[in-house]
Amino acid sequence: QVLLVESGGGSVQAGGSLRLSCAASRNDFIINTMAWYRQAPGKQRVLVATITSGGSTTYADSVKGRFTISRDNAGNTVYLQMESLKPEDTAVYYCAANGRRAGVMITRDYWGRGTQVTVSS
Repeated sequence: QVLLVESGGGSVQAGGSLRLSCAASRNDFIINTMAWYRQAPGKQRVLVATITSGGSTTYADSVKGRFTISRDNAGNTVYLQMESLKPEDTAVYYCAANGRRAGVMITRDYWGRGTQVTVSS
């Protein structure tokens, strides 16, 4: 199975920046869309940003203009550059990917275990 490992979380003051990374631990998988979700305390998990294999991106309205999603050339690592962080950005951030193992036609969704981002006033 694909293992997605997030890193780069931490605690910053409002207005600061963080860069999250998510890497697939296997090199025999073809990954299509990758995404970042987040879940704040007491709230539902919501979509933050997505990026396709072709480089098309989408963003939640709450992060537009502040967050940038990108991925490496191999397509197995996704990044989330977060700028001008606000306390309301505090959440556990989860990496997700849709893909398939080489030679397999059917794709499925994979999830990382999350990384904590805390933004203080």
